[in-house]
Amino acid sequence: MTEAADPWFVTDIVLVKQTCTDVTVAFDDAAVADYFDDQIDAGRHPEQFGRIWIHTHPGISARSSQVDVETFARVFGNCDWAVMFILARNGATYAELKHAGRPKAEKLSVGIDFKPEFAASDQSSWEAEYLECVREEPLPPLWDLAEWLDYEFAYSEQWPVFPI
Repeated sequence: MTEAADPWFVTDIVLVKQTCTDVTVAFDDAAVADYFDDQIDAGRHPEQFGRIWIHTHPGISARSSQVDVETFARVFGNCDWAVMFILARNGATYAELKHAGRPKAEKLSVGIDFKPEFAASDQSSWEAEYLECVREEPLPPLWDLAEWLDYEFAYSEQWPVFPI
């Protein structure tokens, strides 16, 4: 969230309900709609709460993936400007600014200082918000291991088995 007079200064970060694996996220559509409704009811404009997309990556790379690029274009493509900010597990960051009518996004120099406490820091309420909004799921298996264990390999003369 930003103030109307200073749309570049983020004053709050709000989580919406979502289900995550190590590599995917699916937002609860009703929660997103309710968030937008609540912000409008509070007198805010979408440019104050719907232009900056902050998300995390599970590994050490904060570079945008193809899914990130496609999602950013699809969801924020009609904004006159929007920011995508990525925070990786190791603290690496990446951000880009996309202006309407410009073919390429502008890479931004950003960072986060995690060390100092500040007046609005409230780790316990942040943790409660996370636990309320983010449902973590394990990745589904890519294959059924039982099938592999029961499979009898058919060797051919083209692919002989060499003893070790």
